[in-house]
Amino acid sequence: MDTQDLEQQLKKLIIETCNIPDAPADFPSDAPLIGPESPLDLDSLDAVEVVVAVQKAYGVRIGGEDSSREVLQSVQTLAEYITKS
Repeated sequence: MDTQDLEQQLKKLIIETCNIPDAPADFPSDAPLIGPESPLDLDSLDAVEVVVAVQKAYGVRIGGEDSSREVLQSVQTLAEYITKS
């Protein structure tokens, strides 16, 4: 699976997991995923849901708070992490 396909799958998974009805149809993969600059307006509770959904869907463990903060910087960093795991 190439990274672009994975990024699209992740965007869909995140939007469904966090139940975002007015999510943009598409947004840059390098846009911030969590916080006020996020196009999806995700917060730390959403981040926990995303981690759980990604672990279930892709069988990768996302570690402690520091590593999850790095991994969840953007869809792009999340896809890179899954690809490397």
